[in-house]
Amino acid sequence: MKKRDYDNAIAAFSAAHDADPDNVGYLNSRGIAYMSKGDDEHALADYDLCLQMRPNFGNAYNNRGIIFLRKLDFQRAFVEFDAAVKSGVSGPSRYLHLYNRARSETLLRQYDAALADFSEAQKLNADGPQVPTGRCITYTEMKRFDEALADCNAVLAKTPKSVHVLTSRGNAYLAKGDLDAAIADFNEAIKIAPNNIRAHAGRGQYYEKKGDAAAARYDYRSASAALTKVDDTDTAVARRLARDRLAAMVAAAPPSPASVKPGQAKGAAPAVPAGPRKVALIVGNGAYKNVQQLDNPPKDARLIAETFRGLGFATVTLAPDLTRDKFFAALREFGAEAEKSDWAVVYYAGHGMEIGGVNYLIPTDAKLAADRDAETQAVALEQVIGAVSGARKLRLVMLDACRDNPFEKTMQHSIALKLVSKGLSNIEPEAGFMVVYAAKHGETALDGDSANSPFATALARDIREPKVEVRKLFDIVRDDVWTATKHAQQPFTYGSPPGREDFYFATGK
Repeated sequence: MKKRDYDNAIAAFSAAHDADPDNVGYLNSRGIAYMSKGDDEHALADYDLCLQMRPNFGNAYNNRGIIFLRKLDFQRAFVEFDAAVKSGVSGPSRYLHLYNRARSETLLRQYDAALADFSEAQKLNADGPQVPTGRCITYTEMKRFDEALADCNAVLAKTPKSVHVLTSRGNAYLAKGDLDAAIADFNEAIKIAPNNIRAHAGRGQYYEKKGDAAAARYDYRSASAALTKVDDTDTAVARRLARDRLAAMVAAAPPSPASVKPGQAKGAAPAVPAGPRKVALIVGNGAYKNVQQLDNPPKDARLIAETFRGLGFATVTLAPDLTRDKFFAALREFGAEAEKSDWAVVYYAGHGMEIGGVNYLIPTDAKLAADRDAETQAVALEQVIGAVSGARKLRLVMLDACRDNPFEKTMQHSIALKLVSKGLSNIEPEAGFMVVYAAKHGETALDGDSANSPFATALARDIREPKVEVRKLFDIVRDDVWTATKHAQQPFTYGSPPGREDFYFATGK
C-alpha cells in the first residue's frame, strides 16, 4: 500500500481475508486499495460487505463517504459521514469522521454545522493541521476572510510549502478582493507544483477577474485536462470549476481573427477558408544535466520542425533542451497560439516515464532523487494535452519519449517499482484529441542506427505523402517503424480527431 502497488496489496488483503474471513479490517483495507487505484465499484462492494458483517463499522461508512465526496455527490457523502460519526467510534477515527462530515457540510453550505464539527474534531487533536486547513475553506465560503486567513497562516507557519494550503489562502485572498496577494500565492504554488490542478484553477480565476481572458483560458485548460490518477475532493471541485468557467468563456468569446476574412463582418457567416491554420511546438530534450545525455532528440526535433515548415504550418516553434521552467513557459505561449488556430500539434522527443499512474515528460534539469519528485520537477502529459486543447479542429500530441527510466539506479522508491521501470502508460484522452506514442505503453523506443530515431524517420517521410488522412497516416507510420525495427518497436495511437472531417498534412496539387 505504501508503495502504491495496489494490485499486489489487493492480492495480499484477499489472501488475508481468505485466511480470516471474519476480520472486516482486511476487507476494509482491500477497499482502500481498490479506491486508491480508482476502482470505486469494487471498493464500494468491499465496504458493503464490511457493513453486512458489522453494521456499525464506522470506517466503512467513512470510506464510502470519501468516494461519494470526490464524485461530487455531497449529499450522499454527508449521509455516509454522518453514519460514521454516529457509529460511536472514538480516538483518531472519530477525529477523521468529524473532519470529513464538516467538509461535506461545507460543500452543502451548512456552514454552522461544519464549524461545530471542526470544533469538536479539534478537541480530539488540537495540533492537527487538517482542521484549520479545512476550516479555512469554510470561512472563505462564509466570507469571514480574516478567520480564513488566520487558519491558513497557522498551517503555513509550520509547513510553508504546502501547495494545498497556499491555494486555499490564495482563494481566500481572491474572494476578499486582495488580488495581489492571491496571485502571489497561486504563483508560489505553481512554482512548487507546476502540475497542480487547484493552483491553476485559482490562477485562472485571478486572470479572469483581471480581464486577461487568454491567460485565464490557459490556466483553466491546464486545470481541466484529464488525468489518469484519482482526484481528491478539492481537486475534483477545482477541475469542475475550471471546466465550467472555460466552457462559459469559450461560449462568450467572439470569433477569432483567424476565422474572419478581411472585410467580413464579425457577425456574418464565415466564408470558406483558404485552409486550416496550423501551428506546432517541437521539443527535443537531449542535454540532460543529471543523467546520461541523449543524442537523437535534438536531431529528431530539427527534422520534424523542418518537415512541418515544409508542409505550410503558420508557425513552427523549435524548442530544444528545455528546463522545467522553460518547458512550462513554452506550453503557456503555445497554448495562446493554439487558440488562434485550427490545428495544434506538439512533438516531443526525450525522456518520458510513468510514475504512479501519471505520464511525465522529463525536463533537462530534472534530478528525480525520488519518484515523488516527478510532480514538482517534471511535466505531466496532461499539461501538454491542455496546451493543444484550444485549437478548433485537430489536437495532436506525438511522443517519441518511451525510454528506460534513466534515474532507476539512484531513485528512491515510495511507489511500486514496476510502475517506473520503463515507458509510458496507456491513456484515454477526451474526444477530439489524438495522442501518438512512438512505442506502445510499457515498452521502450529505440534510437536506431541512423541519424534519427525510427519513429522520427518514418514520420518525416510518411507525413509528406499527399492525401493521406491523419488516422491512416499513423497506421502507416506504425507499420514502417515495426518493419524498420524488426518488430522491436510498435507505435500506438490513443484517441482520435473529430469524426466528421478528414485531416491531411499534405494535400497535394
